[in-house]
Amino acid sequence: MTAAGLLLLLLLVGCVCRGLALQSAPRVRLSFKELMDTRAARPFSFSFNTSDYRILHMDQDQGRLYLGSREYLVALDMHNVNKEPLIIHWPASAKRKGECQMTGKGKQGECANFVRMIEPGTAPTCTRVGLELTNPSALSSTEAGELRTTCFDWSLENVATLINGNLYAGVHIDFMSTDAALFRTMGGRTAIRTEQYDSRWLNEPVFVQIQQIPDSAERNDDKLYIFFREKSLDSNGASPSVLARVGRVCLKSLVNRWTTFLKARLICSVIGEDGVETRFDELRDVFIQPTQDERNPMVYALFTTAGSVFKGSAVCVYSMSDIRNVFNGPFAHKHGHNYQWTEYTGKIPYPRPGTCPGGTFTPGIRSSKNFSDEAVNFIRAHPLMFHPVYPIHRRPLVVRTGVDYRYTALVVDQVDAVDGRYEVLFLGTDRGTVQKVIVLPKDPTSMEVLTLEEVEVFRSRAAVKTMKLSSKRQQLYVSSDAGLTQVSLHRCGVYGRACSDCCLARDPYCAWDGESCSAFTPSTKRRSRRQDVKHGDPLRQCRGFNAKVEKRLKETVQFGVEGSSTFLECQPRSPQATVKWLYQREGKRKLLNRLGGVLKTNHGILLKSLNQSDAGLYHCLATENNFKHTVARVALRILDRDIVLALTGQDEDEEPKTRHPPHPQQTFSSTPFPPEIRLINQYCQSYWEQLSPKQQQRKRTSRRHTESQDQGLG
Repeated sequence: MTAAGLLLLLLLVGCVCRGLALQSAPRVRLSFKELMDTRAARPFSFSFNTSDYRILHMDQDQGRLYLGSREYLVALDMHNVNKEPLIIHWPASAKRKGECQMTGKGKQGECANFVRMIEPGTAPTCTRVGLELTNPSALSSTEAGELRTTCFDWSLENVATLINGNLYAGVHIDFMSTDAALFRTMGGRTAIRTEQYDSRWLNEPVFVQIQQIPDSAERNDDKLYIFFREKSLDSNGASPSVLARVGRVCLKSLVNRWTTFLKARLICSVIGEDGVETRFDELRDVFIQPTQDERNPMVYALFTTAGSVFKGSAVCVYSMSDIRNVFNGPFAHKHGHNYQWTEYTGKIPYPRPGTCPGGTFTPGIRSSKNFSDEAVNFIRAHPLMFHPVYPIHRRPLVVRTGVDYRYTALVVDQVDAVDGRYEVLFLGTDRGTVQKVIVLPKDPTSMEVLTLEEVEVFRSRAAVKTMKLSSKRQQLYVSSDAGLTQVSLHRCGVYGRACSDCCLARDPYCAWDGESCSAFTPSTKRRSRRQDVKHGDPLRQCRGFNAKVEKRLKETVQFGVEGSSTFLECQPRSPQATVKWLYQREGKRKLLNRLGGVLKTNHGILLKSLNQSDAGLYHCLATENNFKHTVARVALRILDRDIVLALTGQDEDEEPKTRHPPHPQQTFSSTPFPPEIRLINQYCQSYWEQLSPKQQQRKRTSRRHTESQDQGLG
């Protein structure tokens, strides 16, 4: 498909638009600078006066990524987003800007064209969705290749898809943004919409996703599924104020109103250990994961909690069979003195409301025009199903509560590893980061969530708005109001330099190749690659490598003064690791058990009120997934307090002396430094003299190399 073969849908917004698993800390966290240092990311660097970047379409065959923003449409090279981008400037006319400003808008830059949707077409047709303040009559006419509608508020979400030349769109079309509807227009069929100003159909909806999904081998059964959230009609306070919905319509509808529109509630909640249910009702994003059966894709839905006080996010997964079962179940009906929702138990007309004409169950009815008045009136009064749709296993796949962020976007990748195929979730947040998460079965009743990494993808903090993933190119594209960044799906080297680090990371994109942690490519010829996503067991995968790492670990020398405190540093690579300290003296190692004198932190331990008995060798031992390894060895030497005080007090009454650079032949101990430093130098000199000539030569060579590097940098 060429760029000329795209159908472009431009929303002229403003007045121009007149018209369950346990939480886990990320194994690796990278700031934007650290991410750039890995050379595994590339921010879009072309700057022009625009905002509201949205990834609209990804053309894998042509290698083009289409990016829409305020008054711009940009076609990017998917391999390198900064390589010769094709940029179209599409500003609003002065007349329309003036009309917009007359309505009181324009202070926030909303009197402009916002490119919001682009769909593959079959001919070089550019169609813009424009706005007519004087004619808010929906998507109903095409003039000279132009399609006009009304879209007054650019901040509202809209969805659209092009199917067989027909445009299906969920938009708001009046100045007050109170008339939201699902439309079908263009093509040779009659333009239709959902019922206007009927809150039983749509009640202030926010459209999230739209997708065609076949129901059977009979194409007349094909349906369009719409995912959205809307305000609840119940005002008694017992139900949530916002509800997540899935709606559907038959593609084969010929009258001027939808006669097959139905909707059902999506449930995503978790019950805590205290028995309190936490509901995630605000649907934010939906990702449809294809399977080998095109009729049964997996539906990944991203939710957040309502309100701003308690921040929580969750990902729930739904099966199409469960969704269809709900739509084939009982209808909801308000009944009784309290006007409560109940199951409709009366007579259901034929054909069953929601059934497609000419489909598997209605072969004799070729058109929705042949539906009885009883069937049409029933579905207008009963568009809601009584039963909700529950997620697989009736629990969320991922839950985040008690954190200072919310998820905003979601994409899913299927990755082949040595021990199977895994689904990896990439979750964008409102603080401008992307988390890479994998969910593994722990036992028949629980799952294990592993957050492999969290990276800052923008130079300045901004909420992630849209994401697209290319498995073919192993790239993730992330947009915000301020820009776009291209990110590789893997940065294997950041997990560490040891085989155990690579194995414990359990990243299906990475494997140990014998020398480093690098990108994994499934191949029967590369049997030396070591990877264990399911168990993460270095004892089995890294035999021979673990002992080498232990031998290469250097012992550091640290000094402390009697009566003072000292800090011994130890930082395991993984926040999932547990740490304990061993104390070794006279060849014997034992667990450090210094009552009241040790303060443990995430970065090490603070030893308080040192005495000579604290001198010795300290081992920092990390345990993760039953694998134990030494992270640090610190030899602590205690300086006599009286000697240090005597030496430091010696200079207190002395006049400061002019210091000259030491003669090259002077030793450290004879150099005129402050007394406490001289004392340390004496220990260093003593340590130096204990080294063998060969060790001294290696250290001299290393020192000369360091000095030459410093001079080169200078």
